[in-house]
Amino acid sequence: MATTALALSAVALAGPATAAEPAGKGQDHTATRKAIQAAVDIGVPGVTATVKDGRGTWSTTAGVGNLRTGKPRSADDRYRVGSITKTFVSTVILQLEAEGRLSLDDTVEKWLPGVVHGNGHDGSRITLRELLNHTSGIFNYTADDDFGRTYFLKDGFFQHRYDTKSAADLVAIAMSHKPDFAPGTSWNYSNTNYVLAGMVIQKVTGHSYATEIRHRIIDPLKLTATSLPGTTPTLPRPSSRAYGKLAETATGPTYDVTQLNPALASSAGSMISDSADLDRFYSALLRGRLLPAKQLKEMKTTVAADESPNMRYGLGLVDITLPCGVHVWGHDGGIHGSTSAAATTADGRHALAFNFNGDWSGDAGAVVVAEFCGT
Repeated sequence: MATTALALSAVALAGPATAAEPAGKGQDHTATRKAIQAAVDIGVPGVTATVKDGRGTWSTTAGVGNLRTGKPRSADDRYRVGSITKTFVSTVILQLEAEGRLSLDDTVEKWLPGVVHGNGHDGSRITLRELLNHTSGIFNYTADDDFGRTYFLKDGFFQHRYDTKSAADLVAIAMSHKPDFAPGTSWNYSNTNYVLAGMVIQKVTGHSYATEIRHRIIDPLKLTATSLPGTTPTLPRPSSRAYGKLAETATGPTYDVTQLNPALASSAGSMISDSADLDRFYSALLRGRLLPAKQLKEMKTTVAADESPNMRYGLGLVDITLPCGVHVWGHDGGIHGSTSAAATTADGRHALAFNFNGDWSGDAGAVVVAEFCGT
């Protein structure tokens, strides 16, 4: 559930594009290891990362998983993946389209009558496609000032971190604001879009988005470390502690924010996984194991995003052009104490996923560039 712009969009287009070696060929991950250590050197408590490529699987860790005990991070750590959840949700929506149970051109009003309404919001003018690619204009509920004070700043967080918010509660927060723009006229990242997508899944199937993700993705791919926690506040083991500043700046005390009710992220960002599972998921997705060719093409049809010339947003899937000219597909995710990213080549043969167990520091883009460009 990224509360700011996508971290991967910070990948700089510095210097001319040069020919890169084919993914997985001649790459010894030295640059990746250095980029990960650099993140720890500037303040990230710890990092865990796993790469899957043509030569097998490689994992590395740096820093600590527990600031109090000094226990190191594990390659098998489970962690909150935040907005990486969005790719899973979009995959389910596209599977439902392939089954003829909905259309991306359906309006939100068709499936959720009266839900997107008020202050200029009108669900009859917004399509499911516009939810998934963030061109709906619907206000991002995590940008609400009261929500921010309650869940992202110290006093509010420690008082309210176990609160349960329903999907309807989160959408209601968004509806109390005016839209960001008319549907289809611009782009703005909004977690509300994916809360609504989760509600659509429920309406179409009669099951929660969590049930459908388990049935359609987690179980078939045998993603044994991936879970939908519902309202459970703890992380499954093995896992590390998660740390945040709970402030508007990156200075000041560091707090343990591991435990929280993930319902505040809903279908926009509540999932838990590990790096190996994320590699397996994105590789399978891009290889066409989860979607027919038509729907995968829809998912990879992108729009300009975030004023970043090197990043475009598809349907829950981001296309990044790296400085060396390589394209990678994936998503990042931020939630309290956790910054995660997953990136995979278009053929699904070279995949990277990693996590910082801190939410205020570290250059995720540099790690991606290091792995896929070797610099």
